[in-house]
Amino acid sequence: MNETEQLIETPSDSTGAVAASAAASSFDPRVDLAAAVELAGRTLAAVRPGQYDAPTPCEEFDVRRLSSHLVAVVRRISVIGRGEDPFSVPSFADEIADGDWAAAWEPGAREVARVWADPAVLGRQLRLPIGVLPGAAAAAVYTHELTVHTWDLARATGQSPDWDPALIERVIGVVRGALPAETRGGRIPFAEVVPVDADAPAIDRLVAWAGRRP
Repeated sequence: MNETEQLIETPSDSTGAVAASAAASSFDPRVDLAAAVELAGRTLAAVRPGQYDAPTPCEEFDVRRLSSHLVAVVRRISVIGRGEDPFSVPSFADEIADGDWAAAWEPGAREVARVWADPAVLGRQLRLPIGVLPGAAAAAVYTHELTVHTWDLARATGQSPDWDPALIERVIGVVRGALPAETRGGRIPFAEVVPVDADAPAIDRLVAWAGRRP
C-alpha cells in the first residue's frame, strides 16, 4: 500500500472527508486525473540512465524504484476503475527492464483513459486498497498520488514540470481534509508538515503538506 492510499485509512472519518470534498465539487475529477497521468508520463519519459540510482525525496525509493512504482500505479488506476481487485496489481512493475518504464506507461495511460471515460464511474463504489470509495473520491486520491510522486521524480532528476496551479489547489483542498497535520506518525506514513509561506507556489504547499521539503 502506498502513502496516498494509507493517508485516508485512519481515522475512519478521513475517508468521508475525501468523498465529501470530491462530491461537493461540480468539477469533474477525471479531468485532473487525466492531467496528472499525462504529466507523470512526460516526467518519466525524461529520466536518463545515469539517474536510475539517484535518491528521491520519497526516502524509500530511488529513481529506479519510483519509476517502477509509478507504472504499477497507473495500471492499478485502471483495475480500480473497472471495479476489480486492486491487489491484483503489484505495487511495483518489477518485470520491466531499466529504461523501459516510459514505454510501459503509454498503454497504461491509454487504458486509464478508456476505463474512466464513462461518467458513471464517478458514482460507482470502487474498491481501493484502503477500502471502498466513490469513483470521484478515488480519482482525487490518485491525482494526489501521481502529483506528489511526479514531484519526487522531477526533483530527483532535475526536471521542472509545468505544474497546473488550479489542479494543485484542488488537490490541496482534498488532501488537507484527508491528511490533517496532527495525525502524522504511526499508521500515517507521512513526515511532519514542512512550513512554507502561505503565498508559496501551489506545488510547494502540496508537497510540504505531504512532509516533503520543497
